[in-house]
Amino acid sequence: MIKFFRKIRQKLLMENKTGKYLKYAIGEIVLVVVGILIALSINNWNEERKQNELETVYLKRLHNELKKDIVTFSNEIQRLERNNEKIVNFSNVLKDENYNDSTLVALTREYMIFGTLYPIFNPSTSTFEDLSSTGNLSVISKTEIRDSIVKHYEDYQFVELNFKTNYDWATPIDAPLYTLTDALKFDTDYTSFLFPSASNENLAREIINDKNLFLRNAAVHFWMNKDCIIELKRINDKTRVISTILEKKE
Repeated sequence: MIKFFRKIRQKLLMENKTGKYLKYAIGEIVLVVVGILIALSINNWNEERKQNELETVYLKRLHNELKKDIVTFSNEIQRLERNNEKIVNFSNVLKDENYNDSTLVALTREYMIFGTLYPIFNPSTSTFEDLSSTGNLSVISKTEIRDSIVKHYEDYQFVELNFKTNYDWATPIDAPLYTLTDALKFDTDYTSFLFPSASNENLAREIINDKNLFLRNAAVHFWMNKDCIIELKRINDKTRVISTILEKKE
């Protein structure tokens, strides 16, 4: 093609047709420019297509992780609510002067196995971390959606901080129950076998002797669970909202 155009130029110059040569040269320049513009347009179209495909992949990944988070948060809320029920049952029997030995021991064991567990906040953040670390947040074309995503994961960090604050507050209050009493003998899942066997009557007497420590500990865990349930419900509602937004974008 280049040789063809060169022959035409040479022929026009040899025939001393300068005017026609200039017109031809301008036309050739125009053709080159048009060719470059077409090539750039094709390249831009390809890049835009790749960006759109990448955006779709990321939004789908985010949506899938958010759906998992909704299930995770809902399950944790239910777990904490069940544990708080066990704490209330344990506290009620502990305050009852007409308690039954076997009932007190059984509810103490339930409390030690379930009521003393700490709340868990474990969201899925791998896709957002990928977006942030690679600088690919910009592939999410709509600014309001991108800002909503960033704000949502900032909210995750706030909830995580709230949970940590609760842990830091509860841990030193927790400690006396385990350092000043033999409370671990009531954890039949892990440690009770390490202690000498005892009758329900003797076990109940030990619990009553440490009644104030048990009640204080139960109150701490109930309050912590309640606070974390509130946070989990709040973040779960927000997760549902942004999940719905991303679902519409797929």
